[in-house]
Amino acid sequence: MENDSGDSDPTRSSLPTEGPPHAVPPSVSGSSKLSYSPVHSVQRVLSLLRALNRQRVNSVDQLHRETGLPKSTVVRMLETLLTEGYVTRDKCQSGYLVTSLVQSLSCGFHGEPLIVQAARPWAAALTRRLQWPVSVALLDCGEMVVRFSTVSESPNPPVHSTINMRLNLIDRAMGLVYLAFCPESERLLLMHVLETTATEALEHAGGRYLLERKLRRIREQGYATRGAAVPPLGAGTVAVPIRDGAHVLATLGMGYFHCAVSDAVLRDQYVPVLREAAGRIVAQIRSLRESVEVGSSVVPATHAGSR
Repeated sequence: MENDSGDSDPTRSSLPTEGPPHAVPPSVSGSSKLSYSPVHSVQRVLSLLRALNRQRVNSVDQLHRETGLPKSTVVRMLETLLTEGYVTRDKCQSGYLVTSLVQSLSCGFHGEPLIVQAARPWAAALTRRLQWPVSVALLDCGEMVVRFSTVSESPNPPVHSTINMRLNLIDRAMGLVYLAFCPESERLLLMHVLETTATEALEHAGGRYLLERKLRRIREQGYATRGAAVPPLGAGTVAVPIRDGAHVLATLGMGYFHCAVSDAVLRDQYVPVLREAAGRIVAQIRSLRESVEVGSSVVPATHAGSR
């Protein structure tokens, strides 16, 4: 199978050697067009907040030097942040510091949003090289839900939309690979859920015994493919786990047409690249977590009574 560049291996050099910097979220790195110009006053306030977060106590002079903002602007912004409760004045040390309220600005950035942000650039890089659509799915109430997909970027999508598609754990590649690689205690719980909520589908798959045999085979080979009877019949999905230690954070899947990708090519060329990307995504997730932890590591002050 040859691609447009003439390479016999469409997966060669599929990923950049270095990951995207975690300091610049992919959504604002220039890949998407903005409807309006940035609001500069908001940018200046965010710059000041970042500077405040880097030191426990900050003087106006320090903040002026770090941000390049005029001192009068720094003072006005500090007084606004003080009024809103995000900053307090430490009279003993003659400076300003953030309060515990700043933690509310990042409390929603964990779990799903963090995983999707980390995975997005790698999924896009895979699609640019392989041409096939790549998706990221997370567990939700006993099913996998597609939270990110490059279907719109692929010239060869087997389906036209997958975002928020719910995939079962019995015959869908992204569900099977999650069930195969999650910790045993979690797998037993999910099996019980399937036996009570998906009885018909489980029986159709041959029952729990055959499903567990399939899961063992998936663990041995390191990837899963979707059931042959799952529509569209001319297309397939291959998936690998995104694992941090023993915990499966999400699954990474690629759609393709059977007529274009043989089993051998899938196993020998595509799966290694997907597994490499999954490893890069985990590294990016750890980096993002560290940046969030560093941002919240400043000893917070209570803002009650500080105004």
